[in-house]
This record gives sequence, C-alpha cells and structure tokens, in this order.
Amino acid sequence: MILRKAIGLIVAISAVATAAAVCVIAAAFALYALLRESLTPASAAAVVALAAAVLAAIVALAAVLKVRSKPQKREEESLSGRLIELARERPIIAAGAAAAAGLVILRNPALLTTAVTAAMTARSGRPRAADRNKRR
Repeated sequence: MILRKAIGLIVAISAVATAAAVCVIAAAFALYALLRESLTPASAAAVVALAAAVLAAIVALAAVLKVRSKPQKREEESLSGRLIELARERPIIAAGAAAAAGLVILRNPALLTTAVTAAMTARSGRPRAADRNKRR
C-alpha cells in the first residue's frame, strides 16, 4: 500500500516536471518566432538563450535566499525526523531518492526484507540474534 502511494507520487511529480519542461520549451519557441521577424535568426536565438539564462539566475537566487533565511537547528534529531524534514524541504530530491531506492529494491528484494526486519527489531526493543549470541 505504501509502495503504491510512493509510486503514484513519483508518477505525479514526473508528470508535473514534464509539463513544466514542455511549457518552457513552448515559451522559448514562441519568443524565438516573435523575435525572428524583427531580428536575424541568430540574434533571435541569442535573445532566447539570454532570457533562459536570466530565468535560471532568478530561480537560483530565489533558492539561495530561501536556504539562507532558515535558521540552523542545534538540537539533535533522529534519522527518520531528519529524512522527513529533508523530504518536506526538497520534495523533488526526495522523489528521486525514492525512485532510486525503489529500483534497488526491485533488483534485490532481499534488501527490503533485511531493512524491514531491522526496523521492526529496533522498534520492538528486543536484541537482535547476533546480540543474543554474544551474551551467551
């Protein structure tokens, strides 16, 4: 059930990213077609490239300002808390990491079994089999 929701989220994020890319390309082509009438084709292409560079610089500046504005937390957090916070701050990176983890698990399902067993053992508080053997 959780895997199905994660895959659905990955598909939705991919669809939105693809739609955004198509819109940017269409806007660049429209700008080129508009400028080609009054400028040479090479000049129109240069203006489109400049517009793309300015847009990229604005997005990068906004990202840097957003990262710098957040105060640093001094308190210790659990690994799961830090991962959840990272997923909230950077959902695209989290989706990419989830997709990579899904591919790894599809290639080797034994890793999923090992991870689930380790998580269940850690939550239950009982010692692992290797720890029990050391005590004897």
